[in-house]
Amino acid sequence: MSAVGEADGEASAGGEGSAGDDSNEEAAAGRGAEAASVDASTEVLVVGPAGYRTEGTGGIGRYIAEQRRYLEDRVDLDIVDTAVRTPEGPVGYLRAAAVVLLGWIGFLARRRPDVVHVHTSHSLSFYLSAPYVLLARWLWRRPVILHVHGSSFDSFVEDASAPAARFQGAVFDACDAVVALSEGWRDVLSARVPPERIVVIPNAVDPDEYEVDPTADPPHLVFVSNHIERKGIVEVTEAISELRADGVRFRATIAGSGPLSGHAEAVADAHDGVEYVGFVSEERKRELLGEGSVYVLPTSAEGLPIAVLEAMAGGNAIVSTDVGGIPSIVDEENGALVAPGDVRALTDALEVLLSDSDRTERMGRESRRRIEASYAWPDVVDELLALYARVLDGNRDANAVDGGSGATEVDGDRDADAAADTRARNPDH
Repeated sequence: MSAVGEADGEASAGGEGSAGDDSNEEAAAGRGAEAASVDASTEVLVVGPAGYRTEGTGGIGRYIAEQRRYLEDRVDLDIVDTAVRTPEGPVGYLRAAAVVLLGWIGFLARRRPDVVHVHTSHSLSFYLSAPYVLLARWLWRRPVILHVHGSSFDSFVEDASAPAARFQGAVFDACDAVVALSEGWRDVLSARVPPERIVVIPNAVDPDEYEVDPTADPPHLVFVSNHIERKGIVEVTEAISELRADGVRFRATIAGSGPLSGHAEAVADAHDGVEYVGFVSEERKRELLGEGSVYVLPTSAEGLPIAVLEAMAGGNAIVSTDVGGIPSIVDEENGALVAPGDVRALTDALEVLLSDSDRTERMGRESRRRIEASYAWPDVVDELLALYARVLDGNRDANAVDGGSGATEVDGDRDADAAADTRARNPDH
């Protein structure tokens, strides 16, 4: 499955009223003193690859499902699913193109919401979803939020050709706010987006859905992810073989599926105490993470992986890599980070934790504490609602001043407050 409806955004200031237009300025100032409110009547349209028409969803689809779950009683929320099946052959590409085009047309036929919230990623999905951003801004005159996911969005921005960079800029300029998953991703986006428009809102999980069992004996190593090169499944299986050769006492469960699942099957066949369980349901995944001692994900590129947050909610120590937003949630207090592709360093880090159950349990408790303190859905929902209120307020004031002639800019003072709130939410990172 490929995600076809993901977009990225920056925002630039729209036109301002003339210096002599005192009546408009006074009206805007008066309304600005009373912040916009968000309630069950506020219409929020979420655009992104929810995966309703396809056989599964990626990380963005999972986020949208949880967003709907936690917001549907707080706002009037609707979803435009932009996911399509991966095309096969010329006919498949024609069908995919038709689905995309009809999606854009159907979007315009909808009732105009109060806020449009577009989830985006890098590469092709950015360009396919960009029309949703531009149509919402320039035809609907509605505030637009771009929520940036994607493991390789940094290279997507940095390596863009001059025409691509100009197009990215046009999309960014149509947005009122851009959501980054971490402070590191804020830095990446600042190459295209004015910093005052970037708001850090991390991915989230519900810790109450994970029942932690810290008593695993022997220690339990868990890998749950897609079996593709980027996720490090080959490195995991090589490290497991090295640990077995070194006589480390542990058991391992490998879950997930993909083109490299043969590596998981082979290591399970070669070693006692190593189990390959294939694709697992969400319920079984939560159970497995709750039973784990150490979660391993030696990925080569990530945004802020929900899988790691889920493992932290399950009370696991984390062994992962220093890429994307991972260093913002994992450090020496709750795990270890290694360089992507370094099997020796990965093996050594795993051996240290699997050989010291007291240390591993302590790290697992810290992982759980961080989720409860900073990455739980109820708190993140409040941040989303506050962002909706801010862009609505900014859109209303801009329309009063300039007649709604352009993109609005999120009020600088409110964004500064949001940044301060983010830092306060996780002061250690």
